[in-house]
Amino acid sequence: MDSQTSQSSQASAQGSQKTQSPQEPQQEAQDAQASRPAPSAHTFQVDLRGLVDLLSHHLYSSPKVYLRELLQNAVDAITARRAEEPDAPARVRLHADGGTLRVEDTGIGLTESDVHELLATIGRSSKRAEGLQEARSDFLGQFGIGLLACFVVAERIRVVSRSARTPDAPPVEWTARDDGSYTVRTLPDSARPEPGTTVHLQARAGAGEWLAEERVLALARDFGSLLPYDVRVGEEAVTDLPAPWDRAYPSPAARRVALARHCHDLFGFSPLDSIDLDVPVAGIRGVAYVLPSAVSPAQRAGHRVHLKGMLLTERAEQLLPDWAFFVRCVLDTDSMRPTASRESLYEDETLAAVREALGERIRSWLTGLAAGDPERLAAFLSVHHLGVKSLARHDTEMLRTMLPWLPFETTDGRLSLEEFAQRHPVVHFTRSVEEYRQVAPIASAQGIGVVNGGYTYDSELVEALPSVRPGTAVAELDADTVTAHLDAVDPPEELALAGFLATARAKLDPLGCDVVLRAFHPLSVPALHLDDRAARHERARAEAETQADDLWAGILGSLRGSAPRARLVLNHLNPLVRRISSLGDAELVGTATESLYGQALLMAQRPLRPADSALLNRAFIGLLEWATHGEEGHR
Repeated sequence: MDSQTSQSSQASAQGSQKTQSPQEPQQEAQDAQASRPAPSAHTFQVDLRGLVDLLSHHLYSSPKVYLRELLQNAVDAITARRAEEPDAPARVRLHADGGTLRVEDTGIGLTESDVHELLATIGRSSKRAEGLQEARSDFLGQFGIGLLACFVVAERIRVVSRSARTPDAPPVEWTARDDGSYTVRTLPDSARPEPGTTVHLQARAGAGEWLAEERVLALARDFGSLLPYDVRVGEEAVTDLPAPWDRAYPSPAARRVALARHCHDLFGFSPLDSIDLDVPVAGIRGVAYVLPSAVSPAQRAGHRVHLKGMLLTERAEQLLPDWAFFVRCVLDTDSMRPTASRESLYEDETLAAVREALGERIRSWLTGLAAGDPERLAAFLSVHHLGVKSLARHDTEMLRTMLPWLPFETTDGRLSLEEFAQRHPVVHFTRSVEEYRQVAPIASAQGIGVVNGGYTYDSELVEALPSVRPGTAVAELDADTVTAHLDAVDPPEELALAGFLATARAKLDPLGCDVVLRAFHPLSVPALHLDDRAARHERARAEAETQADDLWAGILGSLRGSAPRARLVLNHLNPLVRRISSLGDAELVGTATESLYGQALLMAQRPLRPADSALLNRAFIGLLEWATHGEEGHR
């Protein structure tokens, strides 16, 4: 019965579903949704103390930025007022006593509604206020953090403000504590008779030093020396306009002296020269100072960048091209975008264009020196040739301009590539300092001109020489080329020394080195060790194979190459080699050969392998034993 009832109920339900109209399920869903309670709206709860800790330890590099924020707010307020009243006063006054700081400005001011909307809402920028949007590009701030940064050094902030836009509105007071609480009240007209804003800070425990007058003055001058308004700490002026690079001087020499003094005060060094950085399209004015001593290309330069007069950062690393590591810049701009902390530059298309434009200014300065002041150029290159070489390897025109001036180490002394190419029909070069030291004495004696390309950028510049000096032949010098320039020994004489050569070759064969006999100058060189990179790679592979297990030894063995081995070239003209070749004692010949090999390695200033060091010790002890016991003791 129950089963039948159940089935009947299911059939009835199915039948009723078949007769429903298409709109009924949708209506039921809407009714069900309407019967649910509406979601309640919530707002984020902000822990102000935690936020201040985040700002001080992660966003800002130092508590000193609190003063920049105060100056920035004051300057922005004056800018906003002057947009409506061009003749409005433009003053910022700071008064500090170590426990409190008072900052007064003659800016646009605030009404009570402005205070509730702008100061009490974290993240709201006052630049969004009605009527200020059109002047936004003239403001320093873009992120609305504002007074919040002051809690890094203060436990209480009190703001008293009167609006210039609404003169009839009474002054308003906003008082906030670092626990997130605040109060707002209106004040009598006597509390602030003129439009503007006064900010009072009360130092938090342990932060009083940041509000001391001497510290406030130093920070204000550091941040605000180029601000366009009258800023003072007590009676001391902060702004120092016009900027040193924009001032009129009685002569170019006087300008150089003044800029050198400015560089010394700012960066702590007296520059070799100064370079004007005037890029009107990017709204940039400033100067680059040339360092008086060489620095590593890997060292990150710190440049000082002001944004609309306010110091943005003194550690701008991406301002110039990498090759311009020999200058330090200070400039003011109104076009570049700061990061959220306003302590560095945002990497965007504008910054990339500025970097290219500033690099072009430095490049033009170098070209001008080459054309009109060779003495200053020579003084510069004696210190910073590496930076110019870095630029010239990517800039054909710069390479052509600097060709007569850039110094290179050669077998003819320290010369420019232009002068060296005039002396030699073929410009030979080595890719490493070790290779150059191996062949330089011998190549020079044979009349082969060689450039040491082992230093940074040098081999690239030598290879680029034909592109700026058509008709120049450039060739890499290797061991085969050097050996080919050495005179062969007459066949009968070499045949007579076959036994000596066989003994010498057998002695050095375990070291992966062959022995050849040649006649060359200078006579004082008994032996020359020659190898190339391929030979060194093969030797390193062979050493690794001997030390590896069976599996890796098999793999390394399969990589065995056919590269030529290193060579010990014995000088048949050298008297010592002639005496050694005439010895009848095979053991003594082997010891002497090892000594010549070791001496050739030391002359080439090659790093010694453990096997080489052991050979030198063995040869030295063997020669001492022979010298102390005499030839009879060895027979």
